Amino acid sequence: MLDRLNRNESPSGAGQLFSNRALKELIVPLFGEQLLLLLVGLADTLVISYAGEAAVSGVSLVNQFNMVFIFLFTALAAGGAVVISRYIGRKDEAQAGESSSQLLMFSAVCSIMFMAAILLFNRPLLRFLFGKVEDGVMEACMAYLRISAYSYPALAVYNAGAALCRSVGKTRVTMYISVVANILNVLGNVIGVFWLHAGVAGVAYPSLISRLFSAIVITWFCFGKKHGVRYHAGWIFQWNRKLLRRILGIAIPNGVESGSFQLVKAALSSIVALFGTYQIAANGVAQSIWSLAAMCGTVMGTVFITVIGQCMGAGDIPAAEYYFCKMMRLTILLSTVWNAMVLALTPVFLRLYALESQTAELVIWLVVIHNVLNAVLFPCSGALGNGLRATGDVKFTMVVAVSSTIGIRFLFSYLFGVVLHMGVMGIAIAMCLDWLIRAVLYYGRLKSGRWKNFQVI
Repeated sequence: MLDRLNRNESPSGAGQLFSNRALKELIVPLFGEQLLLLLVGLADTLVISYAGEAAVSGVSLVNQFNMVFIFLFTALAAGGAVVISRYIGRKDEAQAGESSSQLLMFSAVCSIMFMAAILLFNRPLLRFLFGKVEDGVMEACMAYLRISAYSYPALAVYNAGAALCRSVGKTRVTMYISVVANILNVLGNVIGVFWLHAGVAGVAYPSLISRLFSAIVITWFCFGKKHGVRYHAGWIFQWNRKLLRRILGIAIPNGVESGSFQLVKAALSSIVALFGTYQIAANGVAQSIWSLAAMCGTVMGTVFITVIGQCMGAGDIPAAEYYFCKMMRLTILLSTVWNAMVLALTPVFLRLYALESQTAELVIWLVVIHNVLNAVLFPCSGALGNGLRATGDVKFTMVVAVSSTIGIRFLFSYLFGVVLHMGVMGIAIAMCLDWLIRAVLYYGRLKSGRWKNFQVI
């Protein structure tokens, strides 16, 4: 499919920067990595369910809290990826290497500070967040959070290394590391729960070990002397204020955007809790299928950062325009095919769940609404937004994303779901309306050409 995509080159010869084969080598490993993560997540959930209800509840609650830090580390890595891609596009490997080294240093320092804070204040923090849960669940939360906190530095270091690898197009490296790390995680969970009967610790330590493995291997790879862009020890132990300001200039708006999304997501969970039991169950099942369906748009968002970032770093605006158009067509094509396939397989997925007929029917309707609109709208609201961020247009994308998340997704979820009594169907429609508003605004921004004037480096 990728090989049959439009082969015409741009007026500036931009097609030579990223051939169809080069795009395929970027996309396929990222897609495989994301699919693996989703499948392993399902396997983890299945194994953890055998550790007892208190363990399941504790892991679930703490994972929601951990997502805050995961999104922060991801936002920081995304800021680094934009800067690194810019320098690679400019063919300034030394500055790209120094930027990646500074990203590693700053990520490690921040994550160690977060780890120390959690280890010192985990009990009062959990009491504040989940004070009303049963004692058994609270003990599970504390045990899981303490072990999870030890993995924060490894998680941040891995994200920094992944940002470098993806910026230089080495997405196969992150895919291979992810395969081995997730196998270690699943095997460790099985041993910890079924053989050692370690409860929460039996699922927490394998995650810690797999993250340590990933961090060590990707860091070793990024130090490799045969790579043009790599870590340098001298740069890691310096504090380059100018480079860090450039990275944080992208990372902070991304972090604000991610934080607002997580807050709204938590608020929507409270709204869903107002509906009947079957609607709550249907929404939970639909969410897992939605995550699978949205994977294409998520993967292509990462590709946009690498490709558009390198074009802008090279100062080749026509090339950036060319790849914006080419990759939008590709993203919509891939997303349409993938969403259609997931929708066709939804009845098969539902056989894995013990659902009442009314609940199963609602799940199918939710997936239909999501997948049909996700195929066209999410590429324009998600992947295109990442492309604009790669140009340095981060304040506009942040304002649009935060305003749309709160003003459209949250408010219309309440209006449709509660006021108009549409339940979870109303929340699904509000989500798609959020995508539509973002898509229109991002596309308008792209056509305006204002993104051409930003200087990241």
